[in-house]
Amino acid sequence: MPTIAATQSPVMSEFDYIIVGAGSAGCVLANRLSANGRFRVLLLEAGGSDRRLWLRVPIGYGKSFYDPRVNWMYRTEPEPALDGRQGYWPRGKVLGGSSAINAMVHIRGQPADFDEWAAAGNPGWGWSDVLPYFKRAEDNGRGADAWRGVGGPLHVSDIDADRHPLCDVYLRACAEAGVAHNPDFNGADQEGAGLYQITTRDGLRMSAARAYLRPAMRRANLRVETDALVRRVLFEGARATGVAYASRGGSKTATAGRAVILSAGAIGSPQLLQLSGVGPAPLLGSLGIAVVRDAPAVGRNLQDHLCIDHLYRARVPTLNQVLRPWPGRLRVALAYLAARRGPLAISVNQGGGFVRSRPGLDRPNMQLYFSPLSYTRTPPGKRPLMSPDPFPGFLLSAQPCRPTSRGHLEIRSADPDAPPAIHPNSLATAHDLDELVEGSRFLRRLAATPALAAVIESEMQPGAAAESEDELRRDIRRRASSVFHPVATCRMAPDARDGVVDHRLRVHGIAGLRVVDASVFPSVTSGNTNAPTIMVAEKGADLILQDPT
Repeated sequence: MPTIAATQSPVMSEFDYIIVGAGSAGCVLANRLSANGRFRVLLLEAGGSDRRLWLRVPIGYGKSFYDPRVNWMYRTEPEPALDGRQGYWPRGKVLGGSSAINAMVHIRGQPADFDEWAAAGNPGWGWSDVLPYFKRAEDNGRGADAWRGVGGPLHVSDIDADRHPLCDVYLRACAEAGVAHNPDFNGADQEGAGLYQITTRDGLRMSAARAYLRPAMRRANLRVETDALVRRVLFEGARATGVAYASRGGSKTATAGRAVILSAGAIGSPQLLQLSGVGPAPLLGSLGIAVVRDAPAVGRNLQDHLCIDHLYRARVPTLNQVLRPWPGRLRVALAYLAARRGPLAISVNQGGGFVRSRPGLDRPNMQLYFSPLSYTRTPPGKRPLMSPDPFPGFLLSAQPCRPTSRGHLEIRSADPDAPPAIHPNSLATAHDLDELVEGSRFLRRLAATPALAAVIESEMQPGAAAESEDELRRDIRRRASSVFHPVATCRMAPDARDGVVDHRLRVHGIAGLRVVDASVFPSVTSGNTNAPTIMVAEKGADLILQDPT
């Protein structure tokens, strides 16, 4: 579409569906809704193209971690339970969204997570309902079985051939700690220790843009506009009819004959609803925004995963000795250029697991990460995955799967360019703090096994200063941080008082308006959230196509 000046009259276009946000969910929807050729689909993305080197090289996500050209770079409000620290929340601002800048770990979650979604009043979202959509999305490098799919858009790869040798030490340590080996966290059972599978293909990142959007962009009925910031949803009474957006200095309007679909993520979707007059009436009134619908749950129920890292100095070489010196960097760069192999072709989150941190639990409550490198001296504005510590080091991390704390976000003003105020409310419950303490103690159990003890020179963080219960709690408040899995801010629920969308992802009380992304999760899943977000969009596309409007 040609660029227009801001002083010109708005340009109008008509479509059947308008999708706001070309992230993990939006790319899926753009593909599926345009596939039959019957519907005109407009996909609007505030960011730009994903055709960047460091968005393609898997380990390059360290380069995009603080890059405002592809990242919204949100900051939370100071968190009382985290010593007043502000959290940093990277979110993708580019075709592919956060799937273009994440660590690529592919985890669906536990079957009970989804059965709980259905039991909360959301029919059609139990494990047996969603498994076919997980499989439909997937092209698993291992082949198909009862749980895994092939032939789908999203390629999922093993990392065995490129993993660091220290991963084998980690797996022996897990076995010594009583954790069984699990070759597939997305198979029959999630519990156990193993290596993560990641969303790559042929040594390149497989973002939602590469998997779903690029193949669909050849279709005449799909239009994709980048650098297009949606400023508000347009309404006629209680029906959404289109959007107003800014693009390359101009103002534009597009109308949707069937539906406007928000896929701007757990931050962007509730923000846009509030800016458009759908949200808590007292908040909107205080900012001079006309209330289209008083929807108190918009922006509420925010959940995220919080993680604690333990840093160890090693007696043996780690990935630090490969990526830190220039000769090592040159070798891995040449290996990658020649065959797209080696450490540049995978994530640094190589080993992992799901365990029960205490007796009496009916399923795993803790996710583990093992990274065979360390980066303690982080320069401002960087995450130096390819410039790690000069000494041999590695990280063990623990993340409680199902936190009970709930936060919220709200707009600060009627200005769409102003980031919202994000209140994670981390560690608001004693349960969440207790589980992180249990996670820290479990990491120390692993470190004390013969396998890991033989390669550890010292525990650098938290170190000897954190031994007692109170000292571990202080360390968690000082160092624990998000692993960037925000969800549930437009929660799916049958009651509009505590939910934003119904089980068919329709916004309560508004016709022609849907939300399809991680914000609709009724509760956070047990693990990384990109795979279930793609599943939600796969199922959401079917629901949308089944409904007349």
